[in-house]
Amino acid sequence: MYPNLYYFLYKAFGIQQPWGWTRYVNTFGFFVALSFIAAAIVLTAELKRMERAGWLFPREENHIVGKPATAMELLLNGLFGFLIGYKIVGIFFSPGDLSPQEFIFSTQGNWLAGIALGLGFAGMKFYEKNKQKLDQPEERKIRVWPHERVGDMAIIAAFFGFLGAKLFDNLENWDRFIQDPVGNLLSPSGLTFYGGLIVAAVAVIYYAYRKGIKIKNLVDGAAPALMLAYAVGRIGCQVSGDGDWGILNSAYYTKVDGTVVPATDSSFKNVIYANNEFYRGQFGEDLTQIPSASVKAPSFVPTWLVAYPYPHNVNNQGFKMVACPGNEYCKALPIPVFPTPIYETIIGLALFFFLWSIRKKLKIPGQLFAVYLVVNGLERFFIEKIRVNTKIPHTNMTQAELIAFLLIVGGTIYYFWLRRNQNKKAEA
Repeated sequence: MYPNLYYFLYKAFGIQQPWGWTRYVNTFGFFVALSFIAAAIVLTAELKRMERAGWLFPREENHIVGKPATAMELLLNGLFGFLIGYKIVGIFFSPGDLSPQEFIFSTQGNWLAGIALGLGFAGMKFYEKNKQKLDQPEERKIRVWPHERVGDMAIIAAFFGFLGAKLFDNLENWDRFIQDPVGNLLSPSGLTFYGGLIVAAVAVIYYAYRKGIKIKNLVDGAAPALMLAYAVGRIGCQVSGDGDWGILNSAYYTKVDGTVVPATDSSFKNVIYANNEFYRGQFGEDLTQIPSASVKAPSFVPTWLVAYPYPHNVNNQGFKMVACPGNEYCKALPIPVFPTPIYETIIGLALFFFLWSIRKKLKIPGQLFAVYLVVNGLERFFIEKIRVNTKIPHTNMTQAELIAFLLIVGGTIYYFWLRRNQNKKAEA
């Protein structure tokens, strides 16, 4: 596992970076950012295609051109630059004794970098506005195409997606949340995909509606983009070991150095009871009810593809391994688990190419998104069968299973409703 850049440099190249800043470059955040970039590229390409086909149109907006920078603009840009310098630059020169979220919400930072970037950002805004300044500012109409708004949509999706992911995760794990509300809210792990998807979708659709973008065409363009973002994001879950893994594979157990070896029924039970405090914290007092399956890897498949102990996982879950570099993120799972993020990345990429291949064949606006809802729901519904997740009280379903089931049903109904309406229009 590579919870951050420090461990990647050490494991891949044997470099033990003496400064603390490499520990703040988290791999999970890197792949989440990469997933947004990938989705933005795909969505932009699709919206441009729809614009060329005459399905989407620009919207004229009034802009005041030639005004000098206002005091508020300079103040906001300066404040933004100061925060980046004080916190983001400061984190790279910190001693590394705080976690990223603790550092961000602490009073620590780099004053010199903050002041320098604050003045720099304010100065750039002043220069930019001054260069465009006119003796008499004038109002002009500017045509803005839907694809030119993808940057705004990505920012909205990132902000509301994170809020939704944290909200749904803490609702799903309410007992854990009430024990440490601040810690759970600030934790880099514990993000529910469907929570982020739902809240971000509502926010982006509202924004698109306000900007006059046809919603059915927009969601069609977003369908393959969302699937690709999901696949890329799951790479971050796997590489960092953020807890989104599967049930225990009782055919193996983990040695003290983090390697995986075959297990017998007795050795599996011995490992469970030797780590009873860890497993009771996850699954409750009855250790006989821990979800598990015994699957031995075929000779042509590497063992880690069915049994992975997530050494150096970012959540620090499991037992402490011997001879761990850095004495940080030194834990591995006593019984390896099914690495479901790998499965979801593979399936997600396959579904992305499937949606990409049929996007021009479905002529009714909205149908591609309906197909996305169905295949996304099917993928998540079945992967939940081998994932560790909290069940909804008084049911045998997880939150993700329930939402996935609703997506399958809703997507199917929406697909045939669109086709029926199209047939009625054709008859008319």
